[in-house]
Amino acid sequence: MLDWFASFGGWAWIVLGLVLVGGEMLAPGVFLLWLGLAALLTGAIVGLTGLAWQGALLVFAALAVASVLLGRAVTRHRSEEPDTASGLNDRGRQLIGKIFKLEATMAGGEGRIRVGDSSWRITGPELLAGTEVRVVRVDGATLVVEKA
Repeated sequence: MLDWFASFGGWAWIVLGLVLVGGEMLAPGVFLLWLGLAALLTGAIVGLTGLAWQGALLVFAALAVASVLLGRAVTRHRSEEPDTASGLNDRGRQLIGKIFKLEATMAGGEGRIRVGDSSWRITGPELLAGTEVRVVRVDGATLVVEKA
């Protein structure tokens, strides 16, 4: 089987690369793409240099590792970094700078405010009910407020 594959030279690697890249369209995950690119590059190298199948296999292994690591670096930045500028999907950060009215007196520097249909825990100076407060930062699920 390996002799048959090797008899095609670089074309076998190019076909394998195209199959892997095509497989990426069927299976989500952006993993086969990098292996397909490594196979395409291996096909080009084998076609230009005439490497034996053992050398081609080593070249493919090295290119596969390099392309997968490069692919992880490229895709990780976009998918794992939160959108810090807009605060999208971070409701607490969206409330920074907004002013709300205390419904109850803050005791011990803690209290609650109503934001729409939800209630948020707040910390800050002791203030009386009805006082307007401004959200200055978010500490976990707690809003830190000051007198507005």
